Amino acid sequence: MEQLQKKYGLATAVAMVVGVVIGSGVFFKADDILKLTNGNLIYALIAWGIGAFSMIFGALVFAEYAQRIEKSNGLVDYSEAAYGPRFGYLVGWFKGIIYFSPLSAILAWVASLYTMILFKSSNPVNSKETWILAFIYLSIISIINWTAPILAGKLQVTTTIIKLIPLFAVAIIGTISGIINGVTVSNFIEAANQVGSSRGTLASAVVATAFAYEGWIIAITINNEIKDSKINLPKALVIGTFIVFVVYISYFLGIAGVLKTGTIVNEGDNAIRLATTQLFGNIGSVVLTAFVVISCLGTLNGLVLSNMRIPYSLAIRNQGPIPNILSKINPKTNTPINSGIFSNILTLIYLGLWYASLNNLFGRYIGLDEIPIVMVYGIYLSLYIWYIKEFKELNFFKRFVIPICAIIGALIILYGGITNPAIGIYLVISLLVFASGLLFYRKA
Repeated sequence: MEQLQKKYGLATAVAMVVGVVIGSGVFFKADDILKLTNGNLIYALIAWGIGAFSMIFGALVFAEYAQRIEKSNGLVDYSEAAYGPRFGYLVGWFKGIIYFSPLSAILAWVASLYTMILFKSSNPVNSKETWILAFIYLSIISIINWTAPILAGKLQVTTTIIKLIPLFAVAIIGTISGIINGVTVSNFIEAANQVGSSRGTLASAVVATAFAYEGWIIAITINNEIKDSKINLPKALVIGTFIVFVVYISYFLGIAGVLKTGTIVNEGDNAIRLATTQLFGNIGSVVLTAFVVISCLGTLNGLVLSNMRIPYSLAIRNQGPIPNILSKINPKTNTPINSGIFSNILTLIYLGLWYASLNNLFGRYIGLDEIPIVMVYGIYLSLYIWYIKEFKELNFFKRFVIPICAIIGALIILYGGITNPAIGIYLVISLLVFASGLLFYRKA
């Protein structure tokens, strides 16, 4: 069996966690969370904290898995160890077909969208140029990952560092400004006076933050290519999720140090542009948009890097379509190029489906990124439960407290997914995709 070499270090693994979670959403989430908590800063911070709770404890559970199990594609490995080869294969099939591919397509479109905004397009959401540029972005990132995996890893680290610059700038300067001008204190006093009277829909706000934290698990897709994986991958999960939490909270406080919470709610997505203009002048919004483009491209790179390895991870188990072809590794680049081409074609199909959804060709809007959420967290939940059952040698805190906290976090997100008005059709699609993997399953 052809093997992928150990080529990625701790920095790349951490960048996979941080770079995939922090995309475009963080720049425009402040108003959403505040709206859901009726503009109460304290409740909004509580929501961000509970959302991080789900992410961090989930990462701690998978960090323990990572120390014990390593084959190819962590989630497939862990599912296989827990519930057998068939379940492990179906989990990999599901994630590859309906999770990573549509997310990659949407991120290519989002990167294109903000590029068009940067160049003052009159129709950045749905112009012909937007869709052409999305195809170009996806193609360039894919080719880099197919032909230069080390460069792809460095690109992930570089874009992650770059996207953190404006976030920390807003966080630090905004917080200092807020303390000096009294806006931060005023927002907290106003929030404290409202505590107990009206907290808005705190549960919905928690769900919104939980979705903002989604993507931290993607690093385990390249577990067999990380140097000293059983040491570095657990470190990456813990360090990466903690960095994301600190960035989100500090950035949120930075915005709240520049604008009154009522202004943030009223301005909506324009609040960040207003805040950066006050902090950095009129050029601020232009620079911010450029950083958003880089941020989206970094997230897209992480998704493509992971997505291209999923068909390969199934093929080396002699599962999925054409395993003899998809399991091949290019000897010059040590990348599964055939697997990459397969996943790229699937992503392009989803790009077409996303176009159809935005243009109501289905007769209604279909959130391709929302379809798999309930099933995905159901899978995580099953692994958290198996962890408690099997890892008997762990101390009480590690065996029970950590996974129970992860279970609570997963249930919060499941609650959010179940309350989605389109949950019926999304569940049907998820189950059909999951079951369709049996068409390509081969008994050992």
